[in-house]
Amino acid sequence: MSTSEEAVVRRFARAAEPLHSCSYYAEEITQFTELGYKGWWHAYFAYRSAPLGRASSAEVTDVFYNFAPRMVERAVPSCWEILDPQQTRTKQLELLEIALRRIFSGYTFDAALDILVDALRPTLTALDSEGKPLFGAWAAQPWPHTPLLGLWHASTLLREYRFDAHNQALRDAGISGLGCHLLMVADGRGTPEVIQKIRGWTKNEWAKEAELLYEREWLDSSLAYTDFGRAQRKLIEGNTDRGCLELCSVMDDTTLTDTLSTLEAIAQYLIESEAVPGRWPPAHLGKLDPSQTQY
Repeated sequence: MSTSEEAVVRRFARAAEPLHSCSYYAEEITQFTELGYKGWWHAYFAYRSAPLGRASSAEVTDVFYNFAPRMVERAVPSCWEILDPQQTRTKQLELLEIALRRIFSGYTFDAALDILVDALRPTLTALDSEGKPLFGAWAAQPWPHTPLLGLWHASTLLREYRFDAHNQALRDAGISGLGCHLLMVADGRGTPEVIQKIRGWTKNEWAKEAELLYEREWLDSSLAYTDFGRAQRKLIEGNTDRGCLELCSVMDDTTLTDTLSTLEAIAQYLIESEAVPGRWPPAHLGKLDPSQTQY
């Protein structure tokens, strides 16, 4: 893989995330709770997994990878008793259409969205979904009819394409869904207290996973990277890039350049306007209680 290709797939990951994240953080999304969902997380598991169909908690846990099973089980399959997967998708798009029109009401797009989206649709749906279950499920969904929703859908495909590739790279390295969070903290992203809360893990589980990563010499006694661990982390990121390399071959140069330019400008706008958080984990998620009493 050339350096330029590696840079391109990483740019796509950074550029697609903020627009995709509007589906989580736009204030309109909280209207899901008016339908009977018991809080933000209950609805989250429903609308993010809806393209998988009436998935079980085990299936969602496996595909999402980094949540504690108990946290998923509180939401799935009870979420399908409120709205079935297709109804969930319909409601999500309805709320997103309102949200995106509000968010971008004062924004001027540099390129014609309908032309760009029409170019992206056959390109992204043609990507190989082998080993990428969440991407494959989203790619099989009907393409939204409006340009704004179409671009959001494209950003979601790009995001979940890399998400699946990253999870596979973690699995290949023997890093569990919990272990990947310890590596994130070692990267300087988040704290154990916040991540445990928003992913459902306990302090004891965190401590046991820390012991395993210490024994494997990935982390030292302070849970910082060892030289070996840092090298392995770099390898995981490289393998994630390799898992996304098809992006560079299925897009023509014009579509690739236009897509990156558009998404990067949108990402900057969304972060600067605080429509979405600029870092993970978002501070407000740590304030949401994922306990049994909430859902």
